[in-house]
Amino acid sequence: MSQPRFGRLLTAMVTPFSADGSLDLPRAQELALRLLDEGSEGLIVCGTTGESPTVFYDQKLDLFRAVIEAVDGKAPVIANAGDNCTGDSVEFAAKVAALGVDGIMAVVPYYNKPPQEGMYRHFRAIAEAVDVPVIVYNIPGRCVVNMEPATILRLAGDVANVVAVKQANPDLSQTAAIVEGAPDGFELLSGDDEMTLPMMAMGGTGVISVASHVVGRRMAEMIAAQIAGDHTRALKLHLELLPLFKALFMTANPIMVKDALRLVGFPVGTTRLPLVPPTEEQSAELLRVMRGVGVLQ
Repeated sequence: MSQPRFGRLLTAMVTPFSADGSLDLPRAQELALRLLDEGSEGLIVCGTTGESPTVFYDQKLDLFRAVIEAVDGKAPVIANAGDNCTGDSVEFAAKVAALGVDGIMAVVPYYNKPPQEGMYRHFRAIAEAVDVPVIVYNIPGRCVVNMEPATILRLAGDVANVVAVKQANPDLSQTAAIVEGAPDGFELLSGDDEMTLPMMAMGGTGVISVASHVVGRRMAEMIAAQIAGDHTRALKLHLELLPLFKALFMTANPIMVKDALRLVGFPVGTTRLPLVPPTEEQSAELLRVMRGVGVLQ
């Protein structure tokens, strides 16, 4: 695909919080612009990395408005509007689309453990409630259930504005099935930095990244090398960054990426409970890895 709809390197933005746990909207705007300056082509706002389960609907709307204002049309802003209740998700997605976002992301309903037909109807209902493109988000590690390739392809074929899947399932046989069966224009984006290169090698478009908060330019370089056919260079960059990809997930995301931003001098506050700050040992290990990959001296 020569020109992906939203770009090849999208960042799943963290949500900055003030010391008292309230939204820090000015910092969110600064972060959005920083990410674009560092190579991100688009932003996913208030997804998993943005702590969506502990940011309530009214706060999400405030956050989306702030990021849209800051970006000012310079890059796509995709808002995570999905929840584990279909009715709530449909109602909220319509409100979010009215803000002027470039797209909606929605996750497989978590905790409910819906069957494949329930997933299909859930995403179809959300997509039909909005007039913007929709990215479906498959992350069985958090949702317990996996959206099978057949369900993803059924949505891609039946619902015109379901345009991509964020695939956070590392099973490459499922990646292959989605890529092989997808209609023209449907995109597969890796939902895991570590799987970006393998998924792109199989026809994926790019990644919705966490590591790009601190290594955006190098992620962009890796992706560009892969697209240009310089697979040796792409693999070298992937292997150089692999320790960081792993370190950022040594505990629940986004605990470590928020700490990484602190370490590079761009603090965004800590996480909201039930997530907690990293331990001293975890911070020390992250610092060691960031020095090792050249992010810090």
